[in-house]
Amino acid sequence: MIKIFRTMDGEIQHVNEAQEGCWIALINPTATEILETSQKYKIEVDDLRAPLDDEERSRIEVGDNYTMVLVDVPTIEERNDKDWFGTIPMSIIVTDKLIFTVCLEDTSVLSAFMDGRVRNFYTYMKTRFILQILYKNASMYLHYLRIIDKKSEVVEKKLHGSPKNQEVIELLELEKSLVYFTTSLRSNEVVLERLLKTETIKKYPEDTELLEDVIIENKQAIEMANIYSGILSGMMDAFASVISNNLNGVMKFLATVTIVLSIPTMIYSAYGMNVKAEGMPFANDPLGFLYVILFSIVVTIVVAMVFSKKDLF
Repeated sequence: MIKIFRTMDGEIQHVNEAQEGCWIALINPTATEILETSQKYKIEVDDLRAPLDDEERSRIEVGDNYTMVLVDVPTIEERNDKDWFGTIPMSIIVTDKLIFTVCLEDTSVLSAFMDGRVRNFYTYMKTRFILQILYKNASMYLHYLRIIDKKSEVVEKKLHGSPKNQEVIELLELEKSLVYFTTSLRSNEVVLERLLKTETIKKYPEDTELLEDVIIENKQAIEMANIYSGILSGMMDAFASVISNNLNGVMKFLATVTIVLSIPTMIYSAYGMNVKAEGMPFANDPLGFLYVILFSIVVTIVVAMVFSKKDLF
């Protein structure tokens, strides 16, 4: 899908034809749309297809007619029938007259610009537009990181009640999201540093402060991702120890019960042997059966009390 936007009278508007100063957004474009865009605006097909590959790395490429900035943006994806977080590539291609964005899906980063929810946004101010996208991207990382933190707190409360496989799996999914975020943010940081040195993208004095804000936001997101990742790793280790200790307690209890119950079994086994009654205690006593039962119960209770004092139950 191809959408064309242009700032007119201070407002972002959807237009049908591309003119100088427009923003062309390619959202999960088809092969035909990529080919037509490549031929019409003299952009390499490989550069247009690059952000459609999930494994594409963040980078800046400077060509003869345009400059491409490729970064990773956060997104919500479904895993195990629940919404979790991941990252996908998005490219910003700047030519002399137009600016292009290419992405696999309509992300929340770009939708804010399309809906006119970003202040001081003008499609013809290409350098500021790039910085505003990068700033919004870093802000979305921070927003999703806060959501991850809240989700981890909810899962932690569940684990305090009764550790189950489902809660542990949720923690693993959150940790996986943080790994994606950390890796992507570090790659984006390299792009921002390269952007400072790129001469092909003109930088105006009024954009310097915005670029500094972008770098600060990205570094803050990296620090938050590292902190939350460390907390989740510690939480996983702690609950793994709790589960292991619970299992050890259950095994100890079962072993103790087995030993206690084996005492009457041994007594009954001895009396159940096919031997002569002579010499067998209580064999000729009418109450012999009752004596054996009472004796086994007394011995079992005594052994159970000894184990209880040693805290083996």
